[in-house]
Amino acid sequence: MQPRVNAYQQPVGPDLPDWTPRPRPPVTPIEGRYCRLEPLSAERHTADLFQAFSQAPDGSDWTYMTAGPFPDEASYRKFAEQHQAQPGSDPLHHAVIDLASGRAVGSLSLMRIDPNHGVIEVGHVAFSRLLKRTRIATEAQFLLMRRAFDELGYRRYEWKCDSLNAPSRSAAARLGFQFEGIFRQAIVYRGRSRDTAWFSIIDSEWPALRTAYERWLSPDNFDAEGGQRQGLADLIAQEKAACA
Repeated sequence: MQPRVNAYQQPVGPDLPDWTPRPRPPVTPIEGRYCRLEPLSAERHTADLFQAFSQAPDGSDWTYMTAGPFPDEASYRKFAEQHQAQPGSDPLHHAVIDLASGRAVGSLSLMRIDPNHGVIEVGHVAFSRLLKRTRIATEAQFLLMRRAFDELGYRRYEWKCDSLNAPSRSAAARLGFQFEGIFRQAIVYRGRSRDTAWFSIIDSEWPALRTAYERWLSPDNFDAEGGQRQGLADLIAQEKAACA
């Protein structure tokens, strides 16, 4: 599609006459089929999260994070106290509660929240070994996306990671994010230089993705042993093709 032009015959972007700044995310829980996202509370979540993170045999889960690993519960409690969810928090951390056990098994946040432009990022994804590669892990991501797009009306949802973090890049691709490029020498963390890989989902892509997520998360998509019948990437491809 050719871009429209202004009075000087210069190409310009689509007009947004009804655009207004979006609300900031509320500090409220989000209920799903398999999990609930709760605003992070040091009092409620420290013990569960430290226990969940302690399932890992080493500190490799934290290599590409800005915090952790945490040697004891007190050190994680200090982190949680400093990052408790409050109105206006950015990042706005959420604990992921496994509805089957009632325990927190990981956390993730909404961050770099830009209401004026309708841009928001998911980050600080700290999924324990109890959470990784489960239905809950995917649903937790879906619930935050749904809040951003459906509840709050944001236009752009971002994912960024160290360009060397292959598992994070693979997760972004599986979840339907589009790779946009590498920002070279973007930040310094842990005494290292980081090139940052950028990914995004935009609002026009969301309806197809939402349907694919709903289909993937349906109990009918899993066999008696919990194995998936159709992969999320396949369902996303089907829904995008149907919308083309």
